[in-house]
Amino acid sequence: MDTSLPISGPVGVAIIEDHREFREYLTKLINRTEGLKCTGSFRSVEDALPRIAEELPDVVLIDIGLPGMSGIEGIGVLKERHPTILLLTLTVYDDDERIFDALCAGASGYLLKKTQPARLVESVKEAAQGGAPMSPEVARRVIRLFRQIRPPERAEHNLTPHEVRVLKLLAEGHNYRTAASRLGVASTTINFHLQNIYQKLQVHSKTEAAAKALRSRLI
Repeated sequence: MDTSLPISGPVGVAIIEDHREFREYLTKLINRTEGLKCTGSFRSVEDALPRIAEELPDVVLIDIGLPGMSGIEGIGVLKERHPTILLLTLTVYDDDERIFDALCAGASGYLLKKTQPARLVESVKEAAQGGAPMSPEVARRVIRLFRQIRPPERAEHNLTPHEVRVLKLLAEGHNYRTAASRLGVASTTINFHLQNIYQKLQVHSKTEAAAKALRSRLI
């Protein structure tokens, strides 16, 4: 999940939702909630991409079942172009595959459309403060998925999921600055994680760390 600093001041929220009535409902809900403001409302990812930077939001509520590019694809593209944006899915889908794919693509939380209005705005604020809001039934699925897919080798080294993400970026050839940009954190945060990684893997350089992680199938 994203480890960016909490957002201060009004939280800008963009909406990507193809159903007009639900999109208008979300816009009104956001605008009438103290501490939130709607910065843009779009019916598709293709509609949002060229316009969303006109007033870059802090949080994006994005549906998964969109016309054209799917919400999961959109999460990846938006995170690549605007690493600081926090993306929350707001969808009817609660199956394991979509949940897993959305979180792997860079979603900071996963909410279902049946979420009550008060809980929805609370979740947006929670994400802006560094949290990872999920509908209860989704959280249960995530815990089960994590138990099923977590490689035993990773448990031996006690690496956190974020440390594994840092390792993967380094293995792909990223440096401190570009890894920090991809994860939406400061370079000093990457350095902090690397010191922990070196200690856990008992290595002394990025190259050694990446090599050991690959040999151990940690990444």
